[in-house]
Amino acid sequence: MEEQQHPPVLRTVPQFSEKHPAFTQPALRHYLFHARPRHSSKGEIKGNGLDRAIVRVGRKVLIDEARFFEWLAEQNAQGAK
Repeated sequence: MEEQQHPPVLRTVPQFSEKHPAFTQPALRHYLFHARPRHSSKGEIKGNGLDRAIVRVGRKVLIDEARFFEWLAEQNAQGAK
């Protein structure tokens, strides 16, 4: 029997923050801004890895809930080392 694949749950920053109040909109925007590696005058600055949970459609930024929480668990595991 073929397994049905469900579409990812995508939320805007305000929707995500409303559903998960532990993550404020400013905090989420901070994570999103630092998701990808970027260049500065002093060289490359590593990203935080959250870019895999971000879906961009034009100017709209959506967060994949499942991937966000996977990323969060990885961050927690790295901090425990």
